[in-house]
Amino acid sequence: MTMAPSIPSHLRHLVVVLGDQLDPKSSVLDGVDVRHDTVWMAEVAEESTHVWSHKARIALFLTAMRHYRDALRERGIPILYRQLDDPDNLGSLARELEATVRRRKPRRLVVVEPGEWRVKESIEKAARKLQVPVQMRADRHFLCTHDEFAEHASERKQLRMEYFYRYMRRKTGILMHDGKPEAGKWNFDVENRQSFGSTGPEGVRQPTRFSPDATTREVLKLVEQAFATHPGRLDHFAWPVTPREARRAMRDFISHRLHDFGTYQDAMWSGQPFLYHSLLSSALNLKLLDPRDLLNEVEVAYRSGKASLNSVEGFIRQILGWREYVRGIYWRFMPGYLDRNTLTAQLRLPKFFWTAETDMNCLRQVILQTLDFGYAHHIQRLMVTGLFALLLGVDPREVHQWYLAVYLDAVEWVELPNTLGMSQFADDGIMASKPYVASGKYIERMSNYCGGCRYDPGVGYGVNACPYTTLYWDFLARHRKLLAGYQRMRMQLRNLDRKSRSEINSIQHQAEALRNQQS
Repeated sequence: MTMAPSIPSHLRHLVVVLGDQLDPKSSVLDGVDVRHDTVWMAEVAEESTHVWSHKARIALFLTAMRHYRDALRERGIPILYRQLDDPDNLGSLARELEATVRRRKPRRLVVVEPGEWRVKESIEKAARKLQVPVQMRADRHFLCTHDEFAEHASERKQLRMEYFYRYMRRKTGILMHDGKPEAGKWNFDVENRQSFGSTGPEGVRQPTRFSPDATTREVLKLVEQAFATHPGRLDHFAWPVTPREARRAMRDFISHRLHDFGTYQDAMWSGQPFLYHSLLSSALNLKLLDPRDLLNEVEVAYRSGKASLNSVEGFIRQILGWREYVRGIYWRFMPGYLDRNTLTAQLRLPKFFWTAETDMNCLRQVILQTLDFGYAHHIQRLMVTGLFALLLGVDPREVHQWYLAVYLDAVEWVELPNTLGMSQFADDGIMASKPYVASGKYIERMSNYCGGCRYDPGVGYGVNACPYTTLYWDFLARHRKLLAGYQRMRMQLRNLDRKSRSEINSIQHQAEALRNQQS
């Protein structure tokens, strides 16, 4: 056990800090008395193995935790810190916490509400077992409290992010002018769906990289040794792991990529994993970066003429809208949300999701990128990997576990609703007003992936048929009765009705063969 030298002999509060709560201004630190309290942190294998986590995800959490530990020590705050490679590490958060409580006998546990139901339950169960009170404090990193979201939700028969987003704009005053949205429009989504065309992106400036320091190098070596069989690579690891680095990454994005972010936020291109995206989600989700600071700096960029309104609004909608909305959905509907499966999808996740060994070029490109960096942007997740799993009929819980494992920004409160609800439409429309389904023609329009592929996105059956296109028409046919109840699906169903019975039969026969190949 690595610890600060001045641990109080009689503990008042054991202040628990989790790996995704690395906020220097966290509410858990309010009122800490270094004479009577100590911070407690633990690296445990369970948090990397309950899903088969990407090496970069493990490394990011561990190195950010160790830097946070060192920053607390510099502030003179006592800390008990269990490293993963300590010889007597017990392997789980609950067991480590129980052992510390029995040894140190604090009068109370203090913790910010965890970002995962499983972890929250584990801490509360351990506290009951040990008969020690636990004070669960609100996470003030977020701009919307649970009570505020509940009040917003109670006033509506159906939840929709757009109305929540407008509520948050009014509440915060962000991109508002005299009580109305900037330029008279709430969103500029129509302007934010452009592709690059045949020439591809031009003048894309690569994001700032952060060279691993001694602490990070030590963690990278540990992860390679302790999790050698886990997916992913570490030789590209250059992510921000401290608040200072996170702010540098924020400034880099605002200065060099924000202006074009909105226009091309849905576009994809081979060999360009980052394009104009911010790469700030991991820093936000580990609480290295305050969303208020980010939103303020982005709005300043617009008002000073350094970034276009469509880009700024599109980015603000992701942070102030989607990010806060999915957290509200998660805590409102858990724990039952995890078991939802509206489409009764039952297939196993294809093995190539872990290897990228597939002849579908779009999937190979996105999965290889994911294994290399632990990163893919939202359209790659929604309309390439997620779309294929949805059309194929993969069990949404397996899809959720894959997303939670392979993306380094994945914390369950944000990952689960986006995967199970938005991507897999397993929650019967809580998150989305329709399934996000498309044929291979969408991928062809938004990327250059199809140019390097043996399949034809315009063909639904036959030897050259694109599996996305085959499975798209099959999906509409299989779920026609259910989909007819969603107004936004009517055009797609009318297009299905134009196909002959023999064509549909050929498509369904080929779709079944595809499912059998993946099982």
